[in-house]
Amino acid sequence: MADEVLFDFLHMEMVSHVYKEHKSSKGESESKERAVCVSILEGMGFRVGQGLIERMTKDSPSFKDELDMMKFICKDFWTQVFRKQIDNLRTNHQGTYVLQDNKFALLTQLSNGKQYLEEAPKVYLAYSCGLVRGALSNLGLESVVTAEVSLMPSCKFQVVIQKL
Repeated sequence: MADEVLFDFLHMEMVSHVYKEHKSSKGESESKERAVCVSILEGMGFRVGQGLIERMTKDSPSFKDELDMMKFICKDFWTQVFRKQIDNLRTNHQGTYVLQDNKFALLTQLSNGKQYLEEAPKVYLAYSCGLVRGALSNLGLESVVTAEVSLMPSCKFQVVIQKL
């Protein structure tokens, strides 16, 4: 219980710190500022995701296909990071996966009102998108991960695997 609250606070402070640092250092437009901050947060998540998945899979056998990798992300990886499994995993069997979390831990502390609906996917979910992208990268899958929030605290992560 206590470690969940600490992770929530750490995440909120990371977002706040990145925005304050960038805002105070340059006089750029707001949308460009936001894009740079989102990129920084996603990069932080990417590196953490790489490290976590490396530790989690060091003693496990290799995966037989990308669907197995996504199932591992939804069950084991998600449980390790957010203390619950993904609620729903959908795929079109052509490299696109949608991971749905009906009560996403990092959004439960935000208001249920509509004022955060635009900011949440860009700001508060950038780190989480990076976590997933970093984990998949270390498993050998290059991907693009985006997040969408239609009703707080539910969110959907869309993972598109890049075919090489």
